Amino acid sequence: MGIKTRPWAPAVAPLVLVLLVATGCDSTPHAARAKPTAVPTTSGARSTSMARVCANPAAGPTKAPAGAVTVDPAVVGDLAAKTKSSPPHTTFWLRPGKHRLDPDRYAQVIPKEGDSYLGAPGAVLDGRKKNQYAFAGTARDVSIRYLTVQGFDPPQNEGVVNHDSADGWVIEHTTIQNNSGAGLMAGARQQVRADCLRDNGQYGMNAYKAGGRITDLVVEGNEIVGNNTGDWERRQSGCGCTGGIKFWAVDGADVRGNWVHDNRGTGLWADTNNNDFLIENNVIEANDGAALIYEISYNAVIRNNTIRRNNWVEGRAAADRGDSFPFATIYLSESGGEPRIKARTSEIEIYRNVLENNWSGITLWENADRFCNSPANTSSGDCTLLVKNTKRCAQPAIAKAPLYSDCRWKTQRVDIHDNRFVLDKSVIKCTEKCDRMAVLSNYGTYPDWSPYKGERVAEAITSKQHNRWHDNVYAGPWKFVAYDPSRVLDLGQWQGTPYQQDAGSTFSAGNGG
Repeated sequence: MGIKTRPWAPAVAPLVLVLLVATGCDSTPHAARAKPTAVPTTSGARSTSMARVCANPAAGPTKAPAGAVTVDPAVVGDLAAKTKSSPPHTTFWLRPGKHRLDPDRYAQVIPKEGDSYLGAPGAVLDGRKKNQYAFAGTARDVSIRYLTVQGFDPPQNEGVVNHDSADGWVIEHTTIQNNSGAGLMAGARQQVRADCLRDNGQYGMNAYKAGGRITDLVVEGNEIVGNNTGDWERRQSGCGCTGGIKFWAVDGADVRGNWVHDNRGTGLWADTNNNDFLIENNVIEANDGAALIYEISYNAVIRNNTIRRNNWVEGRAAADRGDSFPFATIYLSESGGEPRIKARTSEIEIYRNVLENNWSGITLWENADRFCNSPANTSSGDCTLLVKNTKRCAQPAIAKAPLYSDCRWKTQRVDIHDNRFVLDKSVIKCTEKCDRMAVLSNYGTYPDWSPYKGERVAEAITSKQHNRWHDNVYAGPWKFVAYDPSRVLDLGQWQGTPYQQDAGSTFSAGNGG
């Protein structure tokens, strides 16, 4: 998986989250799907609440704060004009009603440093599919709160809010919905809190900054639902260009307390040289694809999440076409712990999560043909964080240390423990291929100068790169895949020599409950 083309390019107010225990409520237009069920628990795991933001958006101020500039919805372009004519660090209060920009596709709001936008109850900024962008430019430390932003029409991979990935923005208690492309872009130190990112054409958020890395990103207490209405993977097969949120080259991200559900495709997808993620206390459910993909990236803590009923659409489609690959709900692709890259952990730690009735469990995968300077590397031109110059990864140097190791994104140092894995095939309505845990690679063949041909990578990921499951709880008829897709193991083989996985784990046969 991965992309074939690159994507486009103040103090925080107290956060008031509306958190409800995960029951059967559904605030989205996807009510025909199965309702959430009670959260199962196990030793070390705990019940997780979810942020029902879209159904219960927080209300903004009913009166303009002292010193604020009032924006009139009856005046077309009033918001952009008053932003242009006001000094930096101005607060704008948008009256109730539908605010419009000038009917030019490039008409947009260009904030100045420290500007703040507050929506009154019922304030909507509507692009009417005439404007591409809502808020753009490079000004730092802009805040947007209590506003609905909808109906904008950016091109593929571009975003509506913070289009240019400026730094230090705070987007809070805001609904960003029914836009094309991405609802939101991200810059360094951005905080995305208690927002509804709903029914956008491609991504809820595209955390990508052209020409640079994003540091210290916070995504907390949001509802991320129904995104990829444009069904981009079907329109561009293999583009890797969808997700509730997509992260690119983010160094330091806290993703916590979000409800990520009913997206057409992957829920959360970190792709290409991300590092130092904390993904905790989220409810991730009923996404068509995987709940979480962590791809050619490093060092993460994934804990205390409730993950259920994901990957039913994409997993079933793969099984129906006879694909033997173990498509899973947590998918690590060429990603692992790397002590030489600074982060809060030197591993990928996956623990105290509850995974219930997803299409399969966790797959650790490493493509033997995907490395720096290989034509099989679909992330065009990128190299690992350990090698600055991609061209160094060539013969004869790549065949020897240190480049033999450093030119590969390695699935290594993955520690999976104290999770609960529940599988009831009667709920998923499957008979096979929905029941897998896996650690595997392919037989290296390409390019002809590759030093990773044959079974070298399969042997490494399975036996030499410190990937292990242990002390988990399994309920249901689980199977296991190791080394390559053809090796489907029973429990005894998985726990026995040479694989020696899931020491200290407990298992109950039959369907989970």
